[in-house]
Amino acid sequence: MPALRPPTLNEVAALLPAFPSSEVVVVGDFVADEYVFGETERISREAPVLIVRYESSELKAGGAGNAAQNLAALGVKVRALGVVGDDALGTALLDELEGGGIDVGGILRVKGRATEAKTRILAGGRSTRRQQMIRLDRASREPLPAAVVRTLASRAASLGRRAGSVLASDYGSGVTGPEVIEALRRVHHGGVPVCVDSRYALTQFKGLTMVKPNEVELEAATGLSLAAPRGLERAARALLRKVACEVLLVTRGRHGMSVFRPGQPAVHLAAHGGHDAVDVTGAGDTVAAAFAAGLAAGGDALAAARLANVAGALQVQKPGTATVSRAELAVEMQGP
Repeated sequence: MPALRPPTLNEVAALLPAFPSSEVVVVGDFVADEYVFGETERISREAPVLIVRYESSELKAGGAGNAAQNLAALGVKVRALGVVGDDALGTALLDELEGGGIDVGGILRVKGRATEAKTRILAGGRSTRRQQMIRLDRASREPLPAAVVRTLASRAASLGRRAGSVLASDYGSGVTGPEVIEALRRVHHGGVPVCVDSRYALTQFKGLTMVKPNEVELEAATGLSLAAPRGLERAARALLRKVACEVLLVTRGRHGMSVFRPGQPAVHLAAHGGHDAVDVTGAGDTVAAAFAAGLAAGGDALAAARLANVAGALQVQKPGTATVSRAELAVEMQGP
């Protein structure tokens, strides 16, 4: 079977005007990413550690929140579905999301539960660049209450069926458990595309539209080495069969990405642009968000993948967790 031609940038750019009228539901694990900045002064007398004088701090939306922020930056209407705690961090995270134009009406505040957070302390000497010294993670080890799970599943079904697409952003914190996944299957069977970006549980998301592993996740999910002859093809086809999805989007870093579909030849997209990556933090969220936006705007799998390829290339040119705007995509797709 002959290889399929990826759509041109002009063809993909035709999707951008539809973004403001498109809606994507993001269901998953919303995380408060805290950054604390300071100046290193001296070694402590109490222990062989640096003393850091506090300078400033900021909070960003991490996990599913980063995916939602990426969609909002593209001009898409975003509805968030997940949980936070009834604490100050939960309030701050909701404020951050709302400030980005995201509808947080679907995020439940769970009494007695701490908001999941990752606190990074970045420090350095006077007039030097602040570098990360340590990261402190906070997450509840208790499963979500049954009533909360039932509400999440119900809202996933009701919000999802009215959306242009759904993005499940799973960071292993329990929001996208079996009940929610089953609700997403019903949404998919109703004709709404459901995209999946899961760090640890790819094979649990069966019978949906798109699953997005990177190369490491693909090897972990199949037990097959990509270094073997035809390793990428064999592993991708094995995972396609295992999860019974319509599209497997494999992100491959500097090698771009590959699209696999049952009964069709693979389509390989070279990394867009000629610049080396500055920082790959959050690139997976950008790719997943752009793909979901492309489907919501009426594009097919190849158009959505080409869009995601360009968005990912722009995102890794920015330091830290960053988003790509619809205007940036429009300029990039104009070409030289």
